[in-house]
Amino acid sequence: MSDAPLIGSAEHREQRRLASSRVAVVGALVNLVLSALKVIAGVIGNSQALIIDGIHSLSDLLTDILVLVASRHASHGPDESHPYGHGRFETAATLALGAFLVLVAGGIMWDSVERLLHTADAQTPTAIALYAALFSILANEGLYWYTLFVARRIDSKLLRANAWHHRSDAVSSIVVLIGVAGAMLGHGWLDLAAALIVGAMVAKIGWDLGWGAMRELVDESLEEEKVGEIQGIIRDIPGVSSLHMLRTRRQGHEAMADVHVQVSPWISVSEGHMIAIAVEERIKAGIEEITDVTVHIDPEDDETMPTCKGLPLRHEVESQLREAWQELGCLGREERILLHYLGGRINLDVFFPLACYQSPEAAIELQKSLQQALGDYPDFGEVRLYFGAETHLNGAQ
Repeated sequence: MSDAPLIGSAEHREQRRLASSRVAVVGALVNLVLSALKVIAGVIGNSQALIIDGIHSLSDLLTDILVLVASRHASHGPDESHPYGHGRFETAATLALGAFLVLVAGGIMWDSVERLLHTADAQTPTAIALYAALFSILANEGLYWYTLFVARRIDSKLLRANAWHHRSDAVSSIVVLIGVAGAMLGHGWLDLAAALIVGAMVAKIGWDLGWGAMRELVDESLEEEKVGEIQGIIRDIPGVSSLHMLRTRRQGHEAMADVHVQVSPWISVSEGHMIAIAVEERIKAGIEEITDVTVHIDPEDDETMPTCKGLPLRHEVESQLREAWQELGCLGREERILLHYLGGRINLDVFFPLACYQSPEAAIELQKSLQQALGDYPDFGEVRLYFGAETHLNGAQ
């Protein structure tokens, strides 16, 4: 058995926060070094593109700070203000990061067009600009693989987004490398062509990440196959007759589900509760990312059966029964009355002490009398009588 902490536990959230923080700190330090290196090399090597790429690396510090802040908030468990936890902080940050990637892509493309239109005014870059761009490619590619490895290990969409951001930095440095090499060889158009292609790729990555986060924020359900797995798990649980209104949604790296489960209408409240617990436990055990399950127990399919909405509750029911049965024998001696709200009506199980039992014929006659007395009360359905001690009940109808 794995010693890994359960998804959604405080230990699991803390491990994710620490891993995300380490990645963000490493990324921030690397970007700080790259920014200074590229700006200095761009000035010395006469490369405006490298200077702009250095400023781009400086802007990456903002996203690393975003990861730090978001991972810290997302690691907190449920509280009074956020009863479902803080996983949406990670989702919102992923959306922001996706939008940032789209803007970066647009910036790369715009800057390339600007430089192409003013190639006559540009100075020829030197070899130091090439070396700096190559170093930037290797450093950002290393950051990409390191961040992606941690993202997969802790299942973080935010870190995946940040990994692709590092990949976009490596790609933008490739654009600079091609542009610098092309300019040194007298082919400035290569810079524009590469920038437009790479810019479109980065924009698509940003769009995919942002759109995925947006779908999560609007509570899109889990994948169809996952929903099918959940349905299969529920149907295999003894005591479950059917299920309906199964709804799922994601929140960061976790997911939630709520479902209506139909059970026999004649079981006890406690047995229905135990079936609900079994549904919750088996879904969590079978679908790893689901950490919260809400189960609504139904005695019938409330999507197809007449609604019980508006029927009186017990205090009104007992008042109506006293009024309807006031002339009948054994009134007031019943030990308990069970109310079954089914098919838009209230069915009654009435338990009398054994002293009220005289004969099968008398019991049947009493049942008919009680049933007929409710003829003017349309909310009531079938009446069933039981005689005996609480621990051993004999029935008569």
